[in-house]
Amino acid sequence: MPFAPLEPQLAHAPIEIAPETFLVQQIQEACGQPLFVYLNSLVIRGEEPVIVDTGTPANRRQWLEDVFSLVEPEDVRWIYLSHDDVDHSGNLEQVLDACPNATLVCSWPIVERHTNCFDFPLERCRWINDGDSLDVGDRVLAALRPPNFDSPTTRGLWDPSTGVYWAVDSFATPLTEVPAMELDGVDRDFWQFGLTLFALGAVSPWLTLVDEAKFAAHVDRIQGLGITTLACCHSPVLRGPRIDDAFAIVRGLPSADVPALPDQSVLDEIVAATATPIA
Repeated sequence: MPFAPLEPQLAHAPIEIAPETFLVQQIQEACGQPLFVYLNSLVIRGEEPVIVDTGTPANRRQWLEDVFSLVEPEDVRWIYLSHDDVDHSGNLEQVLDACPNATLVCSWPIVERHTNCFDFPLERCRWINDGDSLDVGDRVLAALRPPNFDSPTTRGLWDPSTGVYWAVDSFATPLTEVPAMELDGVDRDFWQFGLTLFALGAVSPWLTLVDEAKFAAHVDRIQGLGITTLACCHSPVLRGPRIDDAFAIVRGLPSADVPALPDQSVLDEIVAATATPIA
C-alpha cells in the first residue's frame, strides 16, 4: 500500500462509556501507512476519582484539558498506571503535580523499570499486582492482566460495578478512517487483520511461542468476568457480540500467520514523501 502523508487529526472530546466512566481520546496517524491509531485512557468519576493511565507527551495540553474538564485535580484520589510505556505514562509527572491528593497505583516492576527516567514519589505510591484489589470508596476495582501485552508490568483494570474492563494494549487495531468511538460498522475482516497485525507485530510477538492450552486458560480468566464494555488504549470501545468476536480472534493468535510488517522500502517512501524540497 503506497504511503501518502495525511492531515493531522482534530481533538476528540471525552465520551462517557459507562456511568461516570469516560474514555479520554487521542487519535494519530500510523507511521508508514494511511491508517489511524487510537491512544486512549480513562477517568472513573466515582466517590474517589481515578485516572487510568496518563496519555502521551505529544498530546499533553489537550489531554490535561480533557481530563480536568471531567474532574477537579484536587478531587483525584488515584492515578492507576497500567504499565510503563510512554503512551500510558507520558503525562505522569504533570498529573502528580496537579493532583496533590492522589496516590499513584503502580507496582515494584514498574518502578524498577521506569525509575531511570522518572523519580517515583514512593511515599505516594501503592503497589498493586495482578489479582490484587483496590477499594476506591464506592467500588472495588481489580487489577487483572489482559490477554496479551507488551510489558511484563501490565495489569488491566476491572470495574464490576459498571462491567467495564480496561484491557490496556490487548485488542489494539489500526483503522482506515476515524469512525464513531465504538467499533460498529467497521469491516470485520479488516478488523481481524488489524488486530492480528498489532498483536503479533507490535504488541505481543511472543504469542507465537506460547502453549495454546495455557494461553486459552489465561484468556478464559478475563472473558469469564462478564464484561459489558471493553475499553483499551488502541481501539474503539467494544460491546455486545464484538467482545466475543475479539476474544475469539485473540484465542487464535498463537497459531495465526504473522502479517508482513513495514520494512526499509516503506521507510524510504516516508522519508521521500516528507522531505523538504531543496530551494
